[in-house]
This record gives sequence, C-alpha cells and structure tokens, in this order.
Amino acid sequence: MDEDKVVASAPGKVLLTGAYLILEKPNAGLVLSTSSRFFAVTSSIHPAVDDASWAWSWTDVVVSSPQLSKNINYKLSLRNFTLQNVSPAIQDGNAFVEKALELAVPTAQFICQEKERLDIFKKSLLKGLHITILGSNDFYSYRKYIENKGLPLTSSTLFSLPEFSPITFNSSNDTNADIQVPEVAKTGLGSSAAMTSAVVASVLCYLGAVELPCKSSSVEDVSNTQKLEIVHAISQAAHSLAQGKIGSGFDVSAAVFGSQRYVRFSPQVLSCAQDGTKFMPLPEVARDLLKQDWDTERREFSLPPSLQLIVGEPGFGGSHTPSMVGAIQRWRKSDPVKAEALWSELGHCNTEVEKWLSVLKKLAKDNAHEYETTLQACDDCTPEQWIKNCQGDLNSEVVKALSATRDAFLKVRALLRQLGEAAGVPVEPPPQTALLDTTMAMKGVLFAGVPGAGGFDAVFAVTLSKSSRKLVEEMWSRQGVLALCVVEDPQGVRLEDRDPRQMLVNGK
Repeated sequence: MDEDKVVASAPGKVLLTGAYLILEKPNAGLVLSTSSRFFAVTSSIHPAVDDASWAWSWTDVVVSSPQLSKNINYKLSLRNFTLQNVSPAIQDGNAFVEKALELAVPTAQFICQEKERLDIFKKSLLKGLHITILGSNDFYSYRKYIENKGLPLTSSTLFSLPEFSPITFNSSNDTNADIQVPEVAKTGLGSSAAMTSAVVASVLCYLGAVELPCKSSSVEDVSNTQKLEIVHAISQAAHSLAQGKIGSGFDVSAAVFGSQRYVRFSPQVLSCAQDGTKFMPLPEVARDLLKQDWDTERREFSLPPSLQLIVGEPGFGGSHTPSMVGAIQRWRKSDPVKAEALWSELGHCNTEVEKWLSVLKKLAKDNAHEYETTLQACDDCTPEQWIKNCQGDLNSEVVKALSATRDAFLKVRALLRQLGEAAGVPVEPPPQTALLDTTMAMKGVLFAGVPGAGGFDAVFAVTLSKSSRKLVEEMWSRQGVLALCVVEDPQGVRLEDRDPRQMLVNGK
C-alpha cells in the first residue's frame, strides 16, 4: 500500500444482554463485534509541503463518502484545530466525523510532541488530510432495493451486491410523531460508533501518534489493548460530543476493542469534553481526556466454540433508540418501586446467561470431543428433546448448560417485554415476539432476541451450528426477514494492509 496512506477499520456490534441496564454501573452487558466494518482511508491532499506553509494558519481537509455521493471540503485551523466547512455547494457535514477530526488532530500533536516526533506530525498535516469513509453493506438497509428488483430476501442476495453500495434513505412517510426514524435506513449494528472509531484510529496513526494492531494480531495481546486506549478515549469523547450526550459507550468500546463483557465508565470521565469544548481550546480538551481515569471494566468475551451468530432485518420499520431510552427513564422515575424490582430481576437473568455461556466455554476447553459430540446431537433435535436425548457418549453437563442458557435468555426476553409494556415503548414488539418464538422453537437454536435497546430494527439468533444457522435464515426469508451477511468477529480496531476498494472484502 502507498506509504502516504493509512487504512484503519472498526467493527459493528450486537448487544446480546444488558439492554438499558448497561447505562448504569455496575451492570454488565455482553457485546459481540461483527465482521461488518467501517473503513477510514487517510492520505495527503498535496504531494509535498508548500514552501509558504510556514505562514499558513489553516490546512486543507477533504472528507469523501462515496456511498452518500458526498465530498466535503474543510479548512482546519492550525491554531485551535477547529473545522470550517468551505464546500462550494452547501452540504451538511457528518458531526461524528467532524468531532473525530477536531479531537484526533490535537491529540496527535500532543503525543508527537511528547515523543519528539513533531516534525512528522507537522509535515503530514500541512500536506492536508483526505479521508475516505466506507461502510460494509450490512450497516445499511438494502431490502427496499432487493424487493423492488424482485430478488429473494437472503444473505446470498445481499452478498451479491457490490461492496460499499450506495446508501438508500427513508422517506418522510416512514416517520411518526412517537418514534423517529433516522434519515438513512440502517440495521442497528452501531454505524456511528464504528465510523467514529475508524476515523480517529486512521488519523492518529497517519499523523504518527499511535500504532494499530494488524489483522493477524491476537485479540488477547495486552500490548494491542494498550495501543488502543488512546483511540478509545478520543473515540468515546468524539461520539459523545456528536450525540450531545454521554451514553453507555458500549458501542464505541466494542468498535475499538472487539467482543467483550462491558461495564460502563463513570459519566464524569467525559465531562471535561462535554463542558470543556465550550470554554477550553481543543488541544487542552484532548490533553485532559488522556489524563482521565477511565474506569471502564472490560473482559474478553466470545461465543462458545461452534456457536453461530445470525442477525436479521425484519423490515417492520425503524426505532429511535434515544426516544426509547428516554421513555423508559421517565417510567422508572414515575414508578420507582416496580422499576427497581424489574431492574434487579433483569440484571440477575443477564448474569445467568453470562454464567452459563462461560460454563459452556469451559466444558469445551476441558473436553472438546465430548462438547462437540453433544452439540451435534442437540443440533439435530428441538430444545425440548435435549435432555431426553442425553444418553451414551453425550455430556450431560453440556446439555444442562445449554438448557440453562436458553431458559435464562427466555426470562430476559419476558422481562424486556414487561419493561416495554410498562414504559409504553416497543422493546420487543408483537411481530418480533412471534418471529423470535418461532425461531427459538427450531432445531439447533440456543436463543434469539432483539439486540440492544430492541424495537423494530433487527433480530438475532445464536445457533449450535452453521447448518442450523442456514435453516434459520431460510425460515426468516419466508417470513420476510432479510438475514445479514455478518458473523461474529472478536477483533476491534485494526490497521488494514490495503485500501478496501482494492481488496477482497467478505471474500469478494
């Protein structure tokens, strides 16, 4: 790849457990990172540093989003690192990208100054920054396009589309007063967090401030985690500023570090960014962010061996997560006794799901052959038959753990429905409930649910094998649900060795 180019990528996410509770410490959530990725390609605009650049008070920045057919020109102040949109045609910039740039550049200056690499930083910056942003198709909804073409609603159809296809927009008729639908039709995989993290990582690496792990790096390598702490801090701050609020941060954490068990940081960690940007220059805000004590709790997490993730887009409409969160918080204040009891029970059931998934991983490690043999036997029958069929060489402990995981997740679903009904929001709407009940009754399905805050955006299932995953996809297709191409991928932010437009993405 061109030496004057850096390509960083960050994955999407699926929150298995922890919906709503994850907003508050010490509640944990289990989040999987996926094979869907945002790519940020950072390169120079000018081939060399201009002789007159010593007198410049700004440098050029171009942000290209081919999928949106957008090219936005900026001037970046070399004094306070604020961006000014100077595009000839009035085009709104992306707030997440803008905040990522305004924080990443002064952070890079601060780090390069400490490392005595300020010359590299200045040279790279004065040549201008051209940032191209590309998102895997799975982040966006293409079902209207597929339906209009009369094609089958399958992941194979989705896979056949050109990578980084143009993005479609929701029409104004898709919105209502209660639940706002985003302008861009999305699938709920955390596009803003992945995009923000990819841009921050790419810019920091390009300007010489950080090294990024490569694709072949181990997710368990502690040195890689340490390299990404700076990317994480700046990405969280940029994402928070763009949203105008401090969320749980699980989506950014998954985008940077990959699959994990997550407990949020204390909100005051980001107060310096939220408040400081009003009163302090961005370089000081960036410096303060790096000094903060990030009290996030992260532990490695992934699905037990052979278990498969499948995510689907039902096409029932869209949901606006902040609106749903706000409604639930209002209900908690209005009925604190009932809310606290439900909150506590839901937290306990989430912990049970986590516990039994951990038991399955340990059983697989202790005796891989028995684990796989038992999994294959259970994959060939309905969950009600698991214990009855546990005979001979089959490991009863594996069957017990599978059944306990499933039972705990059924309780999680029931409690989330109660939560939604009490607050008057569609956490697991009736159409989703019917689909998920049918899915969980199938052979080889461990559990199924609505990811994250729930609503109409997406559904997911975890199956015991690739073959049962395929059966779920076929059933979903008959029900009008489009299975995405994503699979679990535990790696977070990484450095790519090629421009995504020049490499095979998803095997293409």
